[in-house]
Amino acid sequence: MRIHVECLAERGVDVPRRFVLGEQTIDVDDVLDRWYGNDADYFRVRGRDGHLYVLKYVREQSGWELSSFTRRGSRGTSVATRGPRVLH
Repeated sequence: MRIHVECLAERGVDVPRRFVLGEQTIDVDDVLDRWYGNDADYFRVRGRDGHLYVLKYVREQSGWELSSFTRRGSRGTSVATRGPRVLH
């Protein structure tokens, strides 16, 4: 499954505004959290569909991955994606 993330520059930092999972385009309603690792940047976002996603930007590859997904209404249970994802 490919992920494409469209960003908007916000105070000099690219922030996810919309992303594509397979055939589905998901608009980002809110960036809930962001943190920076040694080689990647992470964004916890709420999609317009109400679900929560953690999007990971791998700097060395200049590409995005879906790190986790939590369904709307679940009790914080996170379903991590399995295996590496090919992202553009």
